[in-house]
Amino acid sequence: MANTETSLKEASSIEGFIGAALVDYTSGMALGTLGGGKDLDLTVAAAGNTDVVRAKVRTMEMLGIQEEIEDILITLGSQYHLIRLLKSRGSNGLFLYLALAKDRANLAMARHQLKKIEAELDV
Repeated sequence: MANTETSLKEASSIEGFIGAALVDYTSGMALGTLGGGKDLDLTVAAAGNTDVVRAKVRTMEMLGIQEEIEDILITLGSQYHLIRLLKSRGSNGLFLYLALAKDRANLAMARHQLKKIEAELDV
C-alpha cells in the first residue's frame, strides 16, 4: 500500500505530467500536491475542481443515475485535466487530480495508471 506522497510521485511519472493533487472534496483541501508551479496553482485547482465534483455528484443524484463516476475529463487547448474519484478502502470523499500536457500525454494510459495508483493508495 502506498501513502499520499508515494502515490503523487507515481503520478509524476505519467507521460506529460504537469501536476497532481490528492483532494478531499468534502472540504476542498489538497491533502498533498506535486508539481504545478507558477502556471498551475494546485491549491486553487483543488478547490475549484471540488466544485466540479460536487456539481457532477449532485447532477447524477438528480438524474437518478446509480452508477459511480470513474473520472471527469476537462480538455483544454494544450492540457488534459483528469479527476479520478477514489473508491478504494478508506478513500471515500477523495479524488486524484492530474494535469497533463496534451502534446506529450497518452490519455488512455494516464487513466490506466491513475486506476493503478488508486488501487495501491492507502489513506
